[in-house]
Amino acid sequence: MITTKELYSLEHTAAAPLLEGTVYPWEALAGIGDFILSLGAALPASEYDHPAEGVWIAKDAQVFPSAYIHGPCIIGHRTEVRQCAFIRGSVLVGEDCVVGNSTELKNVILFDGVQVPHYNYVGDSILGYKAHMGAGSITSNVKSDKTLVVIPEGAVRHETGRKKVGAMLGDHVEVGCNSVLNPGTVIGRGSSVYPLSSVRGVVPAGHIYKDKGNIVPRT
Repeated sequence: MITTKELYSLEHTAAAPLLEGTVYPWEALAGIGDFILSLGAALPASEYDHPAEGVWIAKDAQVFPSAYIHGPCIIGHRTEVRQCAFIRGSVLVGEDCVVGNSTELKNVILFDGVQVPHYNYVGDSILGYKAHMGAGSITSNVKSDKTLVVIPEGAVRHETGRKKVGAMLGDHVEVGCNSVLNPGTVIGRGSSVYPLSSVRGVVPAGHIYKDKGNIVPRT
């Protein structure tokens, strides 16, 4: 339940060619920057501005003057990048997204329709179609002991080989306000997380995460 195919509908992202070559989505994290540079160079000048090296912004996107954008980065059609957003590079933002005030992004893919609208940190993560992170919710992408991130799936432990892995959110995931998604968290399609949660490991598709010992199916 944590494969790329099971988590995401790839027709809703320009990163489909990158993700199609993966079994698990975190395998794509190392290639996001190079993929953006390759894709950006082929974008039509009639649709995208190219204001800085490695940066492409759709002409119908709205980017507030106080936002900071560092390449490689692509901002898709009709997306809104609000005041004081901090985009640090290797960031692919899809169409119809919201990157909110004081939200920080680094080495991420946001599928179309994603909302990270208020005080979010999202690093080394992939957020599926119409995923939403409530105000103040963040991804933690480095373990406190700095060892490589391992993702448990039942009795199986997936070695990512990476020191930095944030969260893999499937399509239509809802994360409650002020929640922390610990390194290597995977949340299946259509699942929700209660506010003020500290989530670790895998939340199955179609479930509600209330707390560590209380993950229930949607009725």
